[in-house]
Amino acid sequence: MAVIVGAGLNHLSASVEDSMSAPSCAVERGLAAESCALPSSSQKRTRSKRLLRFTRASSNTGASHWMEMERIQEETSCLHSSVHSQRPTSSSALWAGYMANSLELPSQELHEFQEESQKNDSVVLPSTLLQGKYERELDVAIRAVQLACILTQETQERILRKQEKADSKADRSLVTVADWGVQAVISWVLAQEFGEDLCMIAEEDTEALKGMDGIHMLQRVVESVNECLNSLLIVGLNPLDQPLCSIDVLKAINKGACEGGPKGKFWVLDPVDGTLGFVRGDQYAIALSLIVDGEVVLGVLGCPNYPMRREWLRYHQKYYRLLCKLSPPSPQVWHKGCIFTAQRGCGSWMQPLIWNLSDPNIMKLARSISVSTIDDPIEATFCEPVEKANSSHSFTAGLASSIGLKKHPLRVYSMAKYGALARGDAEIFMKFARSGYKEKIWDHAAGVLIVQEAGGVVTDAGARPLDFSLGRYLEGLDRGIIACSGKVLHDKLIEALDASWNSSRL
Repeated sequence: MAVIVGAGLNHLSASVEDSMSAPSCAVERGLAAESCALPSSSQKRTRSKRLLRFTRASSNTGASHWMEMERIQEETSCLHSSVHSQRPTSSSALWAGYMANSLELPSQELHEFQEESQKNDSVVLPSTLLQGKYERELDVAIRAVQLACILTQETQERILRKQEKADSKADRSLVTVADWGVQAVISWVLAQEFGEDLCMIAEEDTEALKGMDGIHMLQRVVESVNECLNSLLIVGLNPLDQPLCSIDVLKAINKGACEGGPKGKFWVLDPVDGTLGFVRGDQYAIALSLIVDGEVVLGVLGCPNYPMRREWLRYHQKYYRLLCKLSPPSPQVWHKGCIFTAQRGCGSWMQPLIWNLSDPNIMKLARSISVSTIDDPIEATFCEPVEKANSSHSFTAGLASSIGLKKHPLRVYSMAKYGALARGDAEIFMKFARSGYKEKIWDHAAGVLIVQEAGGVVTDAGARPLDFSLGRYLEGLDRGIIACSGKVLHDKLIEALDASWNSSRL
C-alpha cells in the first residue's frame, strides 16, 4: 500500500504541526481504506483464529478452560510435527529427550485444571473488577491494551516469518513497527475517549520516521495502525470513521512527549517492553499506567505470550527457548496470553487475552490474584532480566546465595516479571543496572502497582518507595530495584545488600 503520495513526501521532514494539504491526506485515507477493505488470506486466517478463540471463551468458564486445554494439545501436536521434520541429525539424542517429555500436561495436572475451572465459574463480575475512582479510565485502558495486543501479535508473526525486521535506534536499542504502532493506537484511543489535550509519557518519538530515510518505516506503521483500528468494535470501542493518514499517526505518537512531574494527571506507556524478547518470539509486554499527582493509580500489563497457568510457564522456560536455538521460532502459540490489571485500593486482577470485549460476559473470566505466601528463601524463586546487559547476573546470584536462595532464577524478558511476582510464579524480582544507567518510569510504573495491589513490596535498594513524580526517569534511585512477595523476604534482601554492597561492583 502506497501510503505516502505526491506532495505528501515533501512534508515528512517537517514537524508534525506543519500543515499538510487536504487532498494528500484524503488520498492517503482513500488508499488505506481500499487496502483495509480487502483483507489478505493471512488476515482472514488470523481473524478466523480470533473468532474461534472468542467462541470458546464465551461459553461457561469451566467449559472454556477445558476446551482451551484441548486446543493447546491440538496445536502442540502440530508443533511436534513441524519441529520433528526440521530436527538436526546431529542432535538426535536431544530431540529424543524432548519428544519423550511431550507437550501434553500430565493427567494429574489436567484433573487439577478441571477442578480449578469449576471453582472459577462465578469468580468475579464486571462490576467487581471495574470499581473505584478511576474505573472508566481502567476500562478504557484494558480495551486499548487488548487492541494493541492484536497489532503486536500480528507484527511478531511477520517478524518470525522473516516478513518484517527490527531496526536500531541511535542508542543501538531495537525498535520495530509495533513500538510506534502500539504507541499510536493507544494514544489515539485515549485521545478519543478523554480528549486531545491528554498528557502522556511514552518511550518512542518520531525522529526516525521523518525525512526520506523514514518513509518506508512510516508507511508500515500507518498500515499496521489502520489494520489494528479495524478491530475497534471487537474490543467494544467506537469504530473508525476513516483510516488515519501519516500526519494523524505522527501526531498520535508525539503525544508521548509529556515530561510528567509531581502535579497533574498523565498516562505512561511502554508500547513494547522487552523488544529483544519480542523479535525472538519470546516474552514482551505492553505497559500502560495512569499517574495522578505523582502517584500511580492504575496499571495495565498486556502479556500476549505469558501463559495463564504456571505449569505452561515452566514448560516455556524449559523447552521453548531450547527449540528456538535448534530451529527458527514458530509464530504458532500453544497457550493464551494474559492481561494484568490493578487500580489503587482495588486489588490486582488477571484475565485471558481475548478478542471480543463487547460481550458483557467476557469480564467474568477475570480473577483476583495475589502474591505467594512463601517467605523461606530455600523455597523462594527469584526473577531477573534475561540479558546481562540489563542487570548484573553475577551480583544478583551472589546476593541470592547470601540469603539462602537455592532455586535457579526465572529469567523473563520485559515487565512480565512483575506479573510473575503478582500472581505467585516467583517471590523476588531484583534488578541492578550497570553504573550510569537511568531507569525510566515507563519500565516500572504499571508493574509496580500490580505487585503492590497483589500484596507485594517494591522499593529501591535503600528500602525507599519508587518515586514517579520526578519526570521521565526514576531520579534518585538507590542502586537498584527490589520487589518481593512479602516483608520477610524483602527485609532479608535489604540486610544482605547493605552487608555486601561495599565489596561488590556492578
